[in-house]
Amino acid sequence: MPLEVLLRFAIGFKNRTRLSVLLSLVFFIAGCGTMPVFMDRASLADTIVHQAGFSKEYLKSGAFTLLTYQRFNKHSDKIVIYIEGDGKAWENRHQLSDDPTPSNPLALKLAALDFGRNIAYIARPGQFSQSGFPDCEATYWSNRRYSSEVVESMDRAVNVLKEKSGTKSVELIGYSGGGAIAVLIAARRNDLVSLRTVAGNLNTSLFCVYHHVSRLDGSLNPLDSAKKIARIPQRHFIGLKDTVIPSSIAVSFVKMAGDQNDERITMVDGVLHNDGWEKRWKSLLSTPLR
Repeated sequence: MPLEVLLRFAIGFKNRTRLSVLLSLVFFIAGCGTMPVFMDRASLADTIVHQAGFSKEYLKSGAFTLLTYQRFNKHSDKIVIYIEGDGKAWENRHQLSDDPTPSNPLALKLAALDFGRNIAYIARPGQFSQSGFPDCEATYWSNRRYSSEVVESMDRAVNVLKEKSGTKSVELIGYSGGGAIAVLIAARRNDLVSLRTVAGNLNTSLFCVYHHVSRLDGSLNPLDSAKKIARIPQRHFIGLKDTVIPSSIAVSFVKMAGDQNDERITMVDGVLHNDGWEKRWKSLLSTPLR
């Protein structure tokens, strides 16, 4: 019997003892399959933010249900929102993952290190789903990961979090593919007071050329929004040892926005794409915006 069928069958049990036995059977059958792996990643995420005082909430936002973590103190006029990267979108260069939930949720780790008064985090579609199985089509963590419907959903979630926090303005921080989403959201809003990206994919066309992969059909390219958001104070952090997002991607973005001297880019020594950022984050947050 397929694992998903067993889980649905288990939900119908009202007797707690029988339900416990059946769930144990489900996890035993699953072995090293999707559910236990997801549970490990979900537990890691909860653990990361527990001591930082975040609460957890799923938001139905447009076409998707998104995981958020929140910590609000209403004695502030702004909310800082962190946006997760693409996660485990691919198993390898040729095989799409069956669950994009990140094993290293770096944006969440950075959010937990931010002791501002109103901090929130938004996972991407398909990540950390309530059921343990991605609740959207795989195209939304592959070719259409930066599509208009994804951006609209994320933007709606920003609206909800802003309203719940009682603030007037928004700061966005996006990691990796979350940097692309942050730029695309910024282009839709008039309440953004700052934008930061960490190893951000700010030019998806150049990214695909660099990695010799097919273009992301159905996705928007944040490069096309560079001029529109040029007025927003921003800072783009790039790791000197990052082989996933090379500095040329950020350079192409800021030059499109009119920053010919790359003044909005900060190159960070000793940092890989997904390693080393946590140790530097508190000091990086104090870097002036341009």
